[in-house]
Amino acid sequence: MAESDSSPIAEFFQDRGVLITGATGFMGKVLVEKLLCCCSGVKTIYLLLRSKGGRNSRMRLEELLNAEIFRNIRKKQPHLLSKLVPVHGDIILPGFGLRPSDMTLIANEVSVVFHSAATVKFDEPLKRSVEMNIIGTRRLVEVCHKMPLLVALIHVSTAYCNCDRDEVDEIVYPPPANPQKVIDALEWMDEDLVALITPKLLGNRPNTYTYTKALAENILVEECGSLPVAIIRPSIVTAAWKDPLPGWIDNFNGPSGLIVATGKGVLRSMLCQPCGTADLIPVDVVINLVISVAWYTATKRPNNIMVYHCTSGSQNRLTWGELESLIFPLVYAHPSKEVLRYPGGSFKSNRLRNEISVFFNHQVPAQILDFMARILGRKPNLGLERMVQLYSRLNRAVSCLEFFTTHEWTFHNSNAETLYEQLVGKDKKVKF
Repeated sequence: MAESDSSPIAEFFQDRGVLITGATGFMGKVLVEKLLCCCSGVKTIYLLLRSKGGRNSRMRLEELLNAEIFRNIRKKQPHLLSKLVPVHGDIILPGFGLRPSDMTLIANEVSVVFHSAATVKFDEPLKRSVEMNIIGTRRLVEVCHKMPLLVALIHVSTAYCNCDRDEVDEIVYPPPANPQKVIDALEWMDEDLVALITPKLLGNRPNTYTYTKALAENILVEECGSLPVAIIRPSIVTAAWKDPLPGWIDNFNGPSGLIVATGKGVLRSMLCQPCGTADLIPVDVVINLVISVAWYTATKRPNNIMVYHCTSGSQNRLTWGELESLIFPLVYAHPSKEVLRYPGGSFKSNRLRNEISVFFNHQVPAQILDFMARILGRKPNLGLERMVQLYSRLNRAVSCLEFFTTHEWTFHNSNAETLYEQLVGKDKKVKF
């Protein structure tokens, strides 16, 4: 085989057993699809799935495979789907709450683990965020210590776990608090007390997500022992660039939701620094790096925990002002079918101007529309009656992003660049 046709990464995954947590999430879905398509020689992909909404793990797997991104596999290579095996378990339980037979199966079969399970809600209550992001990571490490074949444990973090720093290197920084002390303290506190002390615990971090992801990295460092661990830190993950489908996304979190709200004419103003970097990264670029790091970690065996920033600001910089100039021509050229008002408005760099604009362009129209709905005899919770509630949710969502649209960071990514230089053949073309 010519070198240009070779794929060391695909060869590495040949006949391997893989475990994925968070497979039903945005990045998890793309990871599953990419492994099946580009590393089709993989033996088995075990998906840790908990019961949810009355659906067991098998039902949730069926729901996952009905996602649009698996359409080509369903039509052209349906046999690949048999490689997916649901394993019933919960990330926050000791041993994932696995049955002894499932634990034995995973221990004997899995050699690569991808950990992407997390709560990514910025306004998640601290207790829940600690359970998922910190305790969940600890449970994962405990299970991985029982895997004699393990050659790579890849943990998906976030570039913003160190957002209290202006310049961030590819290293694990000292945690903002002792993870165990935080866990112990929250065990006896009620929700009201936790909510009261949360701002003090967060310090310079804007939300529970970035705080608990920083602590989770420390858990990995302190408890992984000799496990082959690597950490991926993506910035703001957005819709797919190329694969599995250009523009594919399954949620309205972050900038995607703002673009949709702008297209519907709902969002008219938000606070940001137009010259600040909008560090957006397509989900397929992130997943390509995640898979590449698994191969590199297993074959090169670094002596320490490697951290990889998956960011765009230092290589392909886009500002929030440039993003604004791109959005409006697109929403005019491709109008939404559910337009409430003609799209308009702008980003504001001055807080007072933004608050005034929000009052006149969000709150006042919402009150007027709801008042008209009542005058016309509309039933509660139908039609325009929900405008005040809709704008309340929108304002909460925008306020959660405000810290990231008004601050700027420098993320160094020499480790990621060095890894890309190691790729050859097909892997380099895909930038795997």
